[in-house]
Amino acid sequence: MSCPHLSYRTEDDEHSFDTERAYCGVIEGFVSPMRADICNDREELSHEEHCEFYREAADAE
Repeated sequence: MSCPHLSYRTEDDEHSFDTERAYCGVIEGFVSPMRADICNDREELSHEEHCEFYREAADAE
């Protein structure tokens, strides 16, 4: 299961790209492909266990 805060987009208020990039709704910014691997639970990683941004957002809810 992918992180519910992850989306792919080509732009935000400050940046524009030709291809979609991983965007974190918690930090309201683009993230690296390695961070997106955590968001997408790849390589036995889990956004719930390995992402401090997700945990902070979950704690705030």
